Amino acid sequence: MDPPAKLDYSLQALLEELSQDELSKFKSLWKALPQKREQLQVIQAEVDEADTKQLAEIIIKHYVSYWVSTAAICVFGSMNRMDLAERIMNVLREAAMRSLEKNKPLSLGKLPHIQLLFLMSDFETWGGICLNKTRDCDKYRGIIQKKLDYISEVTQRVKMQIPLCDPRTFPGVFPLTVVLHGPAGFGKTTLSRKVMLDWTDTLLDKTFRFAFYITCKELNRMGPCTFIELISKDWPEWQDDLSQVLAQAYKILVIIDGFEDLKVPEGALIQDICGEWDERKPVHIILSSILIGRLLPSASILITTRTEAMEGLQLLVNRSLFLEIEGFLEQDRKAYFLRHFEDKDDALQALDLVKSNAALFRMSAAPAVCWIICTCLKLQMERGRDPAPSCLTTTSLFLRFLCGQFMPAPGGSPSHHLRGPLRTLCLLAAQGTWTQTWVFDAEDLGSLGVQEADLRPFLDKGVLHQGRDCEGCYSFVHLSIQQLLAATFYILEREEEDDDDDDDWESHTRDIGDVQKLFSKEERLKNPNLIQVGYFLFGLSNEKRAQELEMTFGCRVSLKIREELLKYKANLDENKPFSETDTKEFLYCLYESQDQGLVKDAMARFKQMSLHLRDKTDMMHSAFCLKHCRHLQKIWLHVTEEVFLENGAASEPQAQLERPQDDRDILRFWREICSMFGLNKNLTFLKIKDSFFGTSSAQLLCQEILSTTCNLQKVVLKNISPADFYQNFCYALSRHKTLTHLTLQGNDQNDTLPSLCEILRHPKCNLQYLRLVSCSATPEQWADLSKALETNQSLTCLILSGTKLMDEGLKLLHASLRHPKSFLQKLLLENCHLTEACCKNLASALIVNQRLTHLCLAENTIGDRGMEVLFEGLGYPECKLQVLVLWHCNITDNGCKLLSKVVRQKSSLTHLDLGLNHIGTIGLRSLCEALKEPLCNLRCLWLWGCSITRFSCEDLATALGGNQSLITLDLGQNTLGFNGIKMLCEALKRPNCPLQTLRLKIDKYDPPMLKLLEDMKESNAQLTIENDLYDPRKKRPSSHYFIL
Repeated sequence: MDPPAKLDYSLQALLEELSQDELSKFKSLWKALPQKREQLQVIQAEVDEADTKQLAEIIIKHYVSYWVSTAAICVFGSMNRMDLAERIMNVLREAAMRSLEKNKPLSLGKLPHIQLLFLMSDFETWGGICLNKTRDCDKYRGIIQKKLDYISEVTQRVKMQIPLCDPRTFPGVFPLTVVLHGPAGFGKTTLSRKVMLDWTDTLLDKTFRFAFYITCKELNRMGPCTFIELISKDWPEWQDDLSQVLAQAYKILVIIDGFEDLKVPEGALIQDICGEWDERKPVHIILSSILIGRLLPSASILITTRTEAMEGLQLLVNRSLFLEIEGFLEQDRKAYFLRHFEDKDDALQALDLVKSNAALFRMSAAPAVCWIICTCLKLQMERGRDPAPSCLTTTSLFLRFLCGQFMPAPGGSPSHHLRGPLRTLCLLAAQGTWTQTWVFDAEDLGSLGVQEADLRPFLDKGVLHQGRDCEGCYSFVHLSIQQLLAATFYILEREEEDDDDDDDWESHTRDIGDVQKLFSKEERLKNPNLIQVGYFLFGLSNEKRAQELEMTFGCRVSLKIREELLKYKANLDENKPFSETDTKEFLYCLYESQDQGLVKDAMARFKQMSLHLRDKTDMMHSAFCLKHCRHLQKIWLHVTEEVFLENGAASEPQAQLERPQDDRDILRFWREICSMFGLNKNLTFLKIKDSFFGTSSAQLLCQEILSTTCNLQKVVLKNISPADFYQNFCYALSRHKTLTHLTLQGNDQNDTLPSLCEILRHPKCNLQYLRLVSCSATPEQWADLSKALETNQSLTCLILSGTKLMDEGLKLLHASLRHPKSFLQKLLLENCHLTEACCKNLASALIVNQRLTHLCLAENTIGDRGMEVLFEGLGYPECKLQVLVLWHCNITDNGCKLLSKVVRQKSSLTHLDLGLNHIGTIGLRSLCEALKEPLCNLRCLWLWGCSITRFSCEDLATALGGNQSLITLDLGQNTLGFNGIKMLCEALKRPNCPLQTLRLKIDKYDPPMLKLLEDMKESNAQLTIENDLYDPRKKRPSSHYFIL
């Protein structure tokens, strides 16, 4: 019996996060896993009745740890609980790293690009052919080890997560197909070849007797064939015996490398199927038939692909395990730099420079990029130059690497003989990027008229590599170099000798899009690799970098493209507001250029900006660009919690130690961003939402607002931490006489009212609109606000929403509402915990205050008894109230009767919202009687969700037939039925019917109803019938009347 599992995590804790239904599903899926007979008996006998603790004990007792972990990952994944699966995978990654630190893998060479490998892992005889393991396998292992430079720890870590790579895994338990995906150069191919090496080295021969290695690039060169011909391409003498091999499919491993290299029209992989081994089909159909399981349904398959090709692959593979290769971790990069540089201090300096550029540091996860970076920076140091400017942007680094390989000697002249090869290479790079070709064969080169002699200078310098798996094939050292050269294509001027080849040039560049197409979102969705080309193109628009290209290669570079970059990237001609995502990318493009003139030109055209600051990189890009803004009028700002150091108190201790320098940099960037308030004299609108500030960053912002002569008029602060930010910001605003609108929302805003009172008391205060949401205050503070309102002569709209004002607080505000010099016109008290007790003070205010025209009491339990008291004010002849909102106030038919008395007399009331009150048939009848009165001035009536049925439609129809003022009627969320709506329609057909908007609950699957409403629209052209699709609980139509 296997020893009990020893896990590095608590399986019980994971199971306890499952609901009861999820736990039952977990048990069902676990029992469905193929297991040994004795284990199956245990499962059936004990699992069904086990709770989470017992289930964890059963599993740990009867299974080995590796099997438990991998099986749990699969089961949690099948349940769509990837959060739990990921936690186990994280533990396995950490264990793998510890194991690698303790037992370093042997240094092996780089596996050759074998076109198609068929090997047998045991001494077998098929049809008279004898393959001896020692003789044949050792031969291939020798080839592999001879070419292999080293197998990185990256591939070792990922390999330990692939079930088919561990012989201890029980057959059939895990998905037969594993998809290994990740960016270019992260080691996917290296890992697939390492798996093949393990197979030849007897590490996997107990699991798989046979293994096939297929590269998709090679498939592009093959015509139609049979499955047998495909897998025996290099060993045709074995064709007759392969059927016996294929019969043991469960012992076969198929590795398909580079799925993204497969060149087929869109949708071609699913247009046909191959079901027989001897059926002749296009090679891509045979491949897709392998993937969907039609051929070799029991075989195990390992596929490698770039992430961007995943969409097409997911259509073909079922029940697959998708693993993302991470590339170099930070410690891997450090080890690589230390190996590359002779001097440790130089290595650490170079690594720090790379870490200062987040984009460059992310790219260095690819081993090839690490080599490029180290080569470039080491060369700079050897020449006595400061390497820091090379790491400022990705363009500067890759361009410096490229030019560094061909830099003329000091005092030397440009190498004019490189001008032609550079143009050829840029054409090849651009063509490949647009057609998503990364490995170029003879046919690709021939179609562009490229000769090997054109490529030789770049082959000699390592910019290009010649493929070993495909004779006459070439690829760039890394995708980033291809993208840089593709961008260079757009700025190279054609030489005079090229003018005679216009026809050839046109045919060679047919597939290459122009600048407008390069930046179109549609093209980038189809080909994400164009995004980095766009970044590089901005980077190359810098005059100094253009000169570096000219001096190195003797070519001519044109910067006329700069205006096109701004036109098509910024969409400035369309004058559309930028989204946060568009803004982030555009600022990155401008930063990549490092061209002050270009940035000034671009920023001068922006009148509004939406900034989402997530990290140091966002801060750096924004600071670089915003200091050149002069015409901004509106700013939206969102700062995430991780940006400022004070918000990261709970982070890891090591991370805290590494933050001080970063925090100083971030505060410097933040100071430059804040300078926009003084630089933009037309900036009138600021909204900061869902943002987190530290003490220093909040102080910097408030100081900038306080000290500058900014002309802010509208300010919205929503969900900001810390809570005292509201108070400090309001003090900073108190001296600005331009401020007219202020909204404060979220985080309880403790002690905000005193600073607001400072604003209201200021003799030059022009504040007209004040909105407080979720504001908490003491009775003393409410009293202070009331006194401030008495002296203020500008505020016309006060909105208190979701605030614990309560009856006591309103009583304290009562004096300001009754004050003869009160300028308040609109008062919204929504969800302020008011009851009927507040109505006496409100009624008194309605009688005395002749300016108050809008009153909202939504979401307060006023009730019918409260309406009786409020009626005293509403019915007063001098009451000037025009808009009354009583949404969800517990009003019934009795309250409606009182409101009907107000409506029927000659009053100023024109808008009434009674939504979500149970007024019923009797209440509606009272309102309908009032609507028929000639003195009724009501223009808008909202009755959403008021329990109105078809039995009330006759009263409504009669009222609509006689009313001369109502233009809007909301009957949403009321079940009126076909006959009820038909009555309304008949009434609305009368001549001169004033109603313009009717909102109904419409069943879109009721054809007679739809036909009735369509006929209604034809007979009354001015009437708009709206379906009740929105939820007014989120945004009521009547709220519009409380916005200035």
